Amino acid sequence: MGVRLMVVDDHRLLAEALASALKLRGHRVLAAAAPAAGAADLVVSRAPEVCLLGTAGPAEPGAFDPVVKIKRERPQVAVVVLGPVPSPRGIAAAFAAGASGYVRHDERIEGVERAMMKARAGEAVVAPALLQGAFAELLNPVAQPDDEGQRLLRLLTPREIEVLVRVAEGEDTRLIAAGMGIAPSTARTHVQRVLMKLGVGSRLEAAALAARTGLLDRATTAAAPLARVSRLPGR
Repeated sequence: MGVRLMVVDDHRLLAEALASALKLRGHRVLAAAAPAAGAADLVVSRAPEVCLLGTAGPAEPGAFDPVVKIKRERPQVAVVVLGPVPSPRGIAAAFAAGASGYVRHDERIEGVERAMMKARAGEAVVAPALLQGAFAELLNPVAQPDDEGQRLLRLLTPREIEVLVRVAEGEDTRLIAAGMGIAPSTARTHVQRVLMKLGVGSRLEAAALAARTGLLDRATTAAAPLARVSRLPGR
């Protein structure tokens, strides 16, 4: 028995192509549309059994807001998200919003059809390859510095980044000046500017903030080339 469904994707051509392929396989497509902002309202008004909802950015804030609204107003509608390979958090976010499944954009039509049928039957649908990738990343996480660290790093000049690294390593003004080949007064000025830009009142606070936000890891990498230059003869 065919599924009564809707295909919603920001790219109308993809939505219509998938809808046509599913019609040929005996399914009843109520609509194929690309109404980015109005996706949830359209699904709520048509009330299909299954909604295939495309997303290009599963990690973007609000990516699954339409799913939340659909499930709140039409809980009987099974939503299957079509998207790129997400992070484990992306998969979790989709299901937390109420999705019944997550299928890769490049899945074959047979795979999409199986996902639809399972979702209509109340099953959770995730391709084994996606689950394997998610478990692999969860078991071997890649360290991701806090976004706040990146924001703070952009406030500092290359010289100030090197100063921050040296401050975090416990160097006093004299050692900072000697290591960078600058006058102690200049080193002191750099330190004060770093504290001011980071919004802290002491070197200890600066070091703690840098470590907590991931700024220190980024700053250490950024400062390495400058440190090598500072050690060159005549510097």
